[in-house]
Amino acid sequence: MVVGVLKLQFQLFGVTSLKEKRKVVKGIVGRIRSQFDAAAAETGLNDLHQSAEVGVTIVGNDARLINSRLDKIVDAVEAWGLAVLSGSEMEIIHV
Repeated sequence: MVVGVLKLQFQLFGVTSLKEKRKVVKGIVGRIRSQFDAAAAETGLNDLHQSAEVGVTIVGNDARLINSRLDKIVDAVEAWGLAVLSGSEMEIIHV
């Protein structure tokens, strides 16, 4: 079994409240879940309204395929333009 883990950090310019932040983050998480069939959730920076962290994971049996899918998620998130992607970390774990 292979688990791919992706951590995405975002800067949310123009967001002035946690309510606005939730709306943006919910949109990003929802799109990742529906378009890539991946588990996604807000995983950190919960109290800062101009920064966000989203965790994504995919489970499978082919490390190259999982790596490719996580790369596609990063590319898509940047293309959506909902928030500025300020960093990403990826890890592939063989269990």
